[in-house]
This record gives sequence, structure tokens and C-alpha cells, in this order.
Amino acid sequence: MCGDSQKTFYLETFGCQMNVHDSEKVVGTLLKEGYAQVETVEEAGLVLYNTCSIRDKAEQKVFNRLSDYKKYKAQGKTFGVLGCVAQQEGEKIFERAPYVSLVCGSASYRNLPEMLVQIQAGKQRVTGLDDRETDECFETEFTARTNPHRGYITIIEGCDKFCAYCVVPFTRGKERSRTSDSVLEEARQMADLGYTEIQLLGQNVNSYKDSAGDRLRKKSFAELLAAVGEIPGIKRVRFTTSHPRDFGRDIVEAIEAVPTLCDHVHLPVQSGSNRVLDAMQRLYTREQYLERIAWMKAAKREISITTDVIVGFPGETETEFGETLSLLDEVGYDAVFSFKYSPRPNTPSLKLEDAIPDEEKVRRLEVLNAKQRAIQTTSYKKYIGTVHEVMVEGKNEARGQWMGRTSQNKTLNFTAPPDAVPKTGSYVPVLTTTSFPNSLLGEMVV
Repeated sequence: MCGDSQKTFYLETFGCQMNVHDSEKVVGTLLKEGYAQVETVEEAGLVLYNTCSIRDKAEQKVFNRLSDYKKYKAQGKTFGVLGCVAQQEGEKIFERAPYVSLVCGSASYRNLPEMLVQIQAGKQRVTGLDDRETDECFETEFTARTNPHRGYITIIEGCDKFCAYCVVPFTRGKERSRTSDSVLEEARQMADLGYTEIQLLGQNVNSYKDSAGDRLRKKSFAELLAAVGEIPGIKRVRFTTSHPRDFGRDIVEAIEAVPTLCDHVHLPVQSGSNRVLDAMQRLYTREQYLERIAWMKAAKREISITTDVIVGFPGETETEFGETLSLLDEVGYDAVFSFKYSPRPNTPSLKLEDAIPDEEKVRRLEVLNAKQRAIQTTSYKKYIGTVHEVMVEGKNEARGQWMGRTSQNKTLNFTAPPDAVPKTGSYVPVLTTTSFPNSLLGEMVV
């Protein structure tokens, strides 16, 4: 890369909401450095991939993309791999894709400007891979948010839980929290810019520990959640992802007390079997998990509960899989995000015996999804005839329907009369008229 004419970049993001928001901050950083963002690889002088390594398919997708674009190296383009795959594979990426010039893990993003200067100066290979023990978070005032109404705020980075199947502690480093003052300042700035919905992010968001020096000003996660919800102009506050071990009753009490806190909690369980939970190193039992579910079900507001489940963990018996199915019945989740176990580098589960054949994992996934679909088909019917406030996200022109989401994070698509067209980002009342297994349909109330 040479000269300002080539200070253009293309960034593609893979993976979770944390990655999406990391990319927003990377984009803002690059724009501040004088780069211009473009829509295609062909237009870009710098091509970046922000990667995910939670599952093997996501990782392979990145290398396939790099292989597809290696022809552009001859045109003088510079390639960089960011994020979890970058940290996981490190300098091996240079061997696998020799045309890559930058490999940078998420804990090193704050050093991106210096790395780019090295590349501009002609250095062929630049890495940012040594910061997993850092106590610093990637904070920048130059975040380029992609949605003008709903925005993310990362409050904690890294993870200290070391679940047996998870690569995140190895790729994102140890837990480190921002000060509550800095989080609240960012939230106030967003409110001043017209944002009405904020989502607090973290690998284990409720593991948050205020890093403020003054202990009298430190806030717990529940206190921070409530404080964000009380900022003038903010209508909705969400958070993800929670770990059951750190999920306290005070979080439920905050949701009850502060109307702007959305009545939805995503609480990954992964398995309904105590033996499997122990093998996964999840740090709680089925009974402890259900205690937290009971807190939510006893709340004054109806709280929507969603979860993650892994099937086919090494050694999982048919009986233990059955315990997970029974948990679905017992809890009655509003949605389940289910995955086949995928062995990841550096994780303790690689040493476990009794691997489950892939065809059996596929079968179990199908059984679990069918059960959950039946649960949702029944439970979503109770919303027919009820009115919900919906944040308008856009319009499906083909169907003639507006797309929206309720406080419970349910998709509620709806029709509106021609003389009352809602604006994207606005909040409107919608009467639910039809239910489906994964969404609701209704009519805007005028």
C-alpha cells in the first residue's frame, strides 16, 4: 500500500455481536486515520476480515475467502486477518495464506493505527498477538455505528470461565471491565445522538466488575444496567451474553424496577445433564440453573427466556441427551440456539474420549430442534389478541409488511394503513393476530 490514493479499506465480519461491534470500532479507527471505507474488495487497497473461531465452519469460511481473493495480491492489495482466528492461528496464517500482511487479535485492536503505519512503511508482516494478558479494553470515541437507532456498548472483554469446549479465553484473553463512568458516558453520548436502544455486550456480560478506582463509585452489573436504563432518551436496554454462575437475583430485580430494561434474558444452559455440565466445566448444576429460571418466572413482568444448547458433547449418552430435552419442557424457552459440538484448538475437551459420531450429533440436533419448534408453536399462540410496542426495523416490500421487534426480543411483523406509515426506529403499538413457531404477525394500532 502506498500513497493516500490507496487508503481505502473493505471489512467483512464473521461471528457474534461482539465481533460486529468490534468491527464498528475498527471502522471508526480507520476513518479517523484517513482511510475511506468501500463496499467491495475490488475497490479496496486494504482488505480486512474480522474472524470467528467458535465453530470450525466459521474458521474455514475465512480461509476460503482468503483463497478466493489471493489473485488480488498482484494488484497491490494488502490483506489482514483480525479477531479470534487471528489470535488462535497466529503467525501460522502467514504460512497458510502468504499474501496476508496483518494478523491481529482483538486484544490488540487499540494498536491498529501503529500497525497500519508499519505496513504503509513497507513492512510485509505485522502482528498484534501478545496482549491477551492486558488490563486495557478497546475504547474509542470514533465508533462507526451501522444502525442509527440501536447500538452496542461493550462493557467487559475476555473470559475467565474456561468452559471445556470454548476457545474464547484463548483468543480474547482474560476478563477486563470498563469503568461504569466510561460506559455511562458513552450511553449518554448515544442518547444525545438519537439512539433509543442500547445493548450491553460481553462474553460474560454479567461477570462485569467495575474497574473504577473509587470503590464508592463502583457499580455492580445490575446497578450499571439500571443506570443505563435511566438515561433520558433511552427507551430499551438489552444485554448479552449472561453466564448462569454470575446471574444474580439483583438482575431480575433491576428488570422489574426499571421499565426501559427489556423483559428478555438470554441464559445459555448448554446441557440439561449434571454430568455433562461438569465435563463441560460450566460451574453450575441443573438445579442451580433452574433456580435462576425460577427467579425470572416469579418476576412481576413476564420475562422471555432464551438459551444456547450443545448436543453431542464427548461422552454424552442418550439418557443425558434426554435430560436436555426434558429441560426444554421444564423451562419452556422462547427460543433455543442449538449447535453440534465442534472440537476447537487449545480446549480441554480435545482430551476427552467417547467422541459422538457426526451423524448422531446431526440426529440429536434434529430431535432437539423439532421439540423446541413444537414448544414455540404452542407458546406463541398465547400472544394472539395482545398488543405490544414494537421498534420498527424496516419494511419487507415483497410481503407488504413492516418488520419489528418487541421488548421480549420477539419478531413481530405487521401491516400499517397507508395514512399511518411508521418510521424506521420509531415505536408503535401492534395487535398480534397470527402466530408462527419463530415469529408473530399483527396490525398496527392507530
